[in-house]
Amino acid sequence: MPTESIARRLRPLPRLLLSAGILLLSASALAQETEQATAPAAGQTGEQAAPAATAPAAVPAAPPVATQQAEQTSATLQAAGPQGIDYRVRIDAPRQLDELIEQNLDLVRWRGNSRVDLEQLQRLVKEAPDQVRKLIATEGYYSPKVSAGLDTTGAQPVARVIVDPGEPVTVGDVDLVLQGFAPFEQGGAPFDAGALRNRWSMPVGTRFRQGDWEDAKRGLLRDVAQTRFPRARLVETSATVDPDSKRALLRVVIDSGPEMRFGETRIRGLKRYPATVITNLNKINPGDEYSEAALQALQSRVQDTGYFSSVEVSVDMRAVLNAEIQDIKDDDDVDANPATPAPPNGAGPTTLPVIVRVAENKQKNVEAGVGFSTDTGARAQLGYDDLNVFGKRFKSDLIYEQRRQTARGEFFWPTTAKGYNDSVSAGVEREDLRGEITTLASIAARRAWGSPLLERSLTLEVLAEKRELGGQDPTYTRSIPLTYSITRRKLDSLIQPTNGYVVNAQVGGAVLPILTDEKFLRGYLRGIMYKPLGEKGSLVLRGELGTVVAKEKLGVPSTFLFRAGGDQSVRGYGYQELGVEENGATVGGKVLATASAEYQYWFKPPWGAAVFYDVGNAADSFGAINPKSGYGVGARWRSPVGPINVDLAYGHAVRKARLHFSLGFTF
Repeated sequence: MPTESIARRLRPLPRLLLSAGILLLSASALAQETEQATAPAAGQTGEQAAPAATAPAAVPAAPPVATQQAEQTSATLQAAGPQGIDYRVRIDAPRQLDELIEQNLDLVRWRGNSRVDLEQLQRLVKEAPDQVRKLIATEGYYSPKVSAGLDTTGAQPVARVIVDPGEPVTVGDVDLVLQGFAPFEQGGAPFDAGALRNRWSMPVGTRFRQGDWEDAKRGLLRDVAQTRFPRARLVETSATVDPDSKRALLRVVIDSGPEMRFGETRIRGLKRYPATVITNLNKINPGDEYSEAALQALQSRVQDTGYFSSVEVSVDMRAVLNAEIQDIKDDDDVDANPATPAPPNGAGPTTLPVIVRVAENKQKNVEAGVGFSTDTGARAQLGYDDLNVFGKRFKSDLIYEQRRQTARGEFFWPTTAKGYNDSVSAGVEREDLRGEITTLASIAARRAWGSPLLERSLTLEVLAEKRELGGQDPTYTRSIPLTYSITRRKLDSLIQPTNGYVVNAQVGGAVLPILTDEKFLRGYLRGIMYKPLGEKGSLVLRGELGTVVAKEKLGVPSTFLFRAGGDQSVRGYGYQELGVEENGATVGGKVLATASAEYQYWFKPPWGAAVFYDVGNAADSFGAINPKSGYGVGARWRSPVGPINVDLAYGHAVRKARLHFSLGFTF
């Protein structure tokens, strides 16, 4: 085509482009005018508008004051552009939903943001009802009535949200389907499906909450995976909610996966110490059914030895995971729910090696510390710990307290294959209590066994005691007592108990005339019980009972006699203040009886308050006991290391108040 012809044809193009631009500008301006004309009122929402914003345009003239306020508010909204609008939010909802809405509603969360202008505020108000419906649906309310509006007549805009949740949805039916769970061995113990269904935490009739629904599924899976079937999985879950009937139909399908057994134990990270330090603690035998509790118990026992800074006990799942990955690769039907796979090669249940990973502690360790006790006063302590002295653990302590000083060293043997913990110790202890000064030198051999739930020990001691009382000449006592102790614990938590009991019983004495000045028998019983009272309250009951049988009290070591008073005894009295009066001093008695009742109220866990009443005393016979009482109030804190108690107690017999402080749960 000739060049001149092309130029002639392009000559009208600029005029066409100019005309098109004018048309686009006109259309844009028209659209803006239309949008402004049809924009919703400031208070309009998805359901209804606020009364102050729904009045028609043609209304009688407003009073001068109202007109002036509206003009001021309009000016404030227009001038607040760069700084944002300062508005208030008022939520009218039941108390159980108010906090949920306050913490999650965008209208509340954006308050005070400098980027929120009038248009954005209107949008937040408009979106509020839908957000509220979604929020309260998680609490089981699926048919609520929600409205929101914006009141701009005052000096400060007020966004109001009104919530009527209606009746909650409850669980109408639960369909739990168990796949697999067949025992491998012929005649083997079947899985207790009935007990599993009974433990389901959302039975028919309970309110359907989204959080409870998720917790119930996790709890079901956790219950199954703790024993025999650690690879159990949820293959189908559904919750069908009918808002009209207010019922939720739940369905959960859980597949057990293969049954698994323990295999051999493998140790990783052991360098300085013999493997028996761990293997003697291992109660898991090859072929035992998989149990998460057994793994945790082994980990706890190994950690308690003190040889290791960290301990992790698990099973080696690599072979199982590789087999599952291969099954997925070989599965052509990607939409099918995989059935329980058969054991590898059909040889039996899957065997999982037990892996114990440890990091050894430093062999030698020195510790120093200071502290204060309302029982024994200020304290300074120095400790030395060596984990390998001739294959034994050696631990020594030097403790200086205002009323008691102690020097002690002890050798610990590694736990034997039968579960015995043996130790020998030697030490010297001096006490200055209520006018009586005792110095006790001791050599002891001790064997302990059992578990934290049922702990037993047998202790043989060789004692030599010097006793000084007032201006009298000192007396000397020798004795070789043998003591058996048993402690039974049944608590919901060993560190932070709230329900259950602990009982300790001791029986012993020196009955042979070998290096013993006075033969005697001694019995002691102590117990404590925790009982929840309501959602926030708990009752704590404590008691002690003890007796010594001997012809003469003189000659029985003072450490085997009884006193009362102090943080863990009768509060309101000093440490070991209650006993038998002798030459102006308080000494130990042959019998003891104390009791305590305490009510704790946890107003804002982990913080609580307590009221208590303690009573008891020590004497040389039960008929001579003159009970002393103490009562008061206290503060409680469930700290990560155990309960911390601060009590102000009034001793009725001494007519004065005393502060008591204790840390942890000691028994």
